[in-house]
Amino acid sequence: MIKFILNNQSVETALPKGTTVLDFVRYHKNLKGTKIGCREGDCGACTILVGELAGEKLKYRTMTSCLMPISNADGKHIVTVEGINRDDGGLTPVQSAMVETSGTQCGFCTVGFVMSLTNFCIDDTPKTNEAAISAIDGNICRCTGYKSIERAALSLCGTAARRNGDAEIHSAIGNEIVPEYFANIKERLSEILNSRFQIANSSNRNPEPGIQNPKFLSGGTDLYVQRPEEMVYADTENLFDSAALRFINETDEFIELGASVVVTDLLESDVFNRLFPNLYKHLKLVSSTPIRNMATLAGNFVNASPIGDMTAWFLALDAEIELSDARSSTRTLPLKDFYLGYKQLAKREDEFISKIRFRKDFTHFNFEKVCKRTYLDIASVNTAISLKMSGDVIEHAHVSAGGVFATPLYLRKTSEFLKGKEISAETIAQANEIIQTEISPIPDVRGSAEYKRLLLRQLFTAHFVELFKANIQ
Repeated sequence: MIKFILNNQSVETALPKGTTVLDFVRYHKNLKGTKIGCREGDCGACTILVGELAGEKLKYRTMTSCLMPISNADGKHIVTVEGINRDDGGLTPVQSAMVETSGTQCGFCTVGFVMSLTNFCIDDTPKTNEAAISAIDGNICRCTGYKSIERAALSLCGTAARRNGDAEIHSAIGNEIVPEYFANIKERLSEILNSRFQIANSSNRNPEPGIQNPKFLSGGTDLYVQRPEEMVYADTENLFDSAALRFINETDEFIELGASVVVTDLLESDVFNRLFPNLYKHLKLVSSTPIRNMATLAGNFVNASPIGDMTAWFLALDAEIELSDARSSTRTLPLKDFYLGYKQLAKREDEFISKIRFRKDFTHFNFEKVCKRTYLDIASVNTAISLKMSGDVIEHAHVSAGGVFATPLYLRKTSEFLKGKEISAETIAQANEIIQTEISPIPDVRGSAEYKRLLLRQLFTAHFVELFKANIQ
């Protein structure tokens, strides 16, 4: 039985655990404020707030309910637009901002924007103009041209910073951003988890021994686009909420991550922000805020898309993955050896990724991506590079590329060539020629093979322009 809080109501359901939260709130609870749009996580019309206990803290994030299995709502607070509306029928500050700036026309997308901006007002991100615009990056409007919505977002920066700067729920309640019942959600969620200790404990373990060929599910952001009807009734083991798979640890030599870490966890990690100075700039190129809140690293790896952004990222870090099975046995494999062919993995059906680790001995890192629109789009070509420099000499290098082969590609020959070389225009040109022998792009809607070859040549050069401007001019 799945149990959670929906707005101010405690609910239990025995529906198939692959049922989407979108369908549950609309068709089983008749909450029609959450809209059905693309069902692919792109438009944002179905955006909800998801509150989850993280230690002693209650943290809310936006998620697209069309891609969220109801199993991932277990033990959480699910908030639709009905759950933030005032009892007296008045408008919240976020809703007022949308009205006052003429931020709505047909209104279909408005709920998604309202939910995203409400989360902005109650989370603990800096209340800057950039953060306000970033908060709505997963929402599409086909009417307004966005400027009026941007004005609404910017008008809330002062409200959130002045009245709700500590990001505490009680402050948000006092300013009518969210209703009073939010004050008790933390305690109510604690009661749910405490009363279901065995179930909560089972989410922190490997699948039970004896399960034959279990299917594993994390964020579901790819599976629910590819096979939505099949996923509703799929018998899956939920890995998304496993505390054993949600960690970021630093040792003297390595960074180790649980496989269910989501992209937003990287953005909020002090360790990653220290190691990757351009982390925000790079990860803003990966999907949208609601999807980054749901998409796990292991899911990106196992989906095996040739243009997976986080796969390219970790290939360039020469990462290793730990594979576990139902018998609790584990084995370690370099990520670059994980891909055997298109959608073919060096993994048994009963195995799942449990841990990711990489050495932190690199001195430079860069990620580049080209797509038809800058944000909220899949790559035509992407690439990443990590380097360890000793003076002007490359001590070691790891280069990856996506969109230029049937699998995510670690560029072995190019990486080996760069070792011991000084950075120069000649070195870059020679490396680019080696790259062209390692790739075999397939023409598709994102570009011809020739175009992708040119893109990778330019993006590889861009790595060095970004990292060593003075050295190659």
